[in-house]
Amino acid sequence: METGKLYIVATPIGNLSDITQRALDVLRECDIVVCEDTRVTGAMLRKFDISKEMFVNENSRERAVAPILLEKLKSGKNIALVSDAGTPCISDPGFRIVRACRAEGIDVIPVVGACAFVGALSASGLPSNSFLFSGFLPPKTSARKNFFEKHKEFPHTLVFYESPYRIEKFIDDAIEVLGENRVACVAKEISKMYERFFIGTLGEIKSALKSASTKGEFVVIIAPEDFVL
Repeated sequence: METGKLYIVATPIGNLSDITQRALDVLRECDIVVCEDTRVTGAMLRKFDISKEMFVNENSRERAVAPILLEKLKSGKNIALVSDAGTPCISDPGFRIVRACRAEGIDVIPVVGACAFVGALSASGLPSNSFLFSGFLPPKTSARKNFFEKHKEFPHTLVFYESPYRIEKFIDDAIEVLGENRVACVAKEISKMYERFFIGTLGEIKSALKSASTKGEFVVIIAPEDFVL
């Protein structure tokens, strides 16, 4: 029996018009859609008149789910893996099932599309030829400061994700270690109605955030120490 294929399908991070035709084709033709939250993905599928069996693969279940999905693939099922928004496996679940498929020789096919940090970096005006993407830093202040200390003289751009609950503290910690004159960009709600970019020194961005809504998802980009606007 021929094994199925695992498709890593990027979905919009806000504006549903950003979905690709290829992503829609794969979602329509696959046997199972694996997602983080059936409510979120179900709403997207209904928008495009797609009805599919869905299977939940959120962070707390990923280790247990991977072998189950592997057996479905071995039985010939084609699976589309999506996250709530953006590209799966990029600070989202999916790594374990992809690793299991690679170990078993099962085809893993990326269906490229939206990724929040790529969109933010491309529009930031900060150096983008070489960068380190570190996703979400640990929530504890000590861990964040330790990371900044280790990368204080890092010669490439640093890129992070941050939640609305910690964005101001993140900036405070960055200022304490890197200094208020370090150039940065904070991008909020990429591709959504309230998309906004805060670009300047960390000190300027801290002041701007005080008078702005911090609801939404954030990408933080910090330039190398010798970069000036």
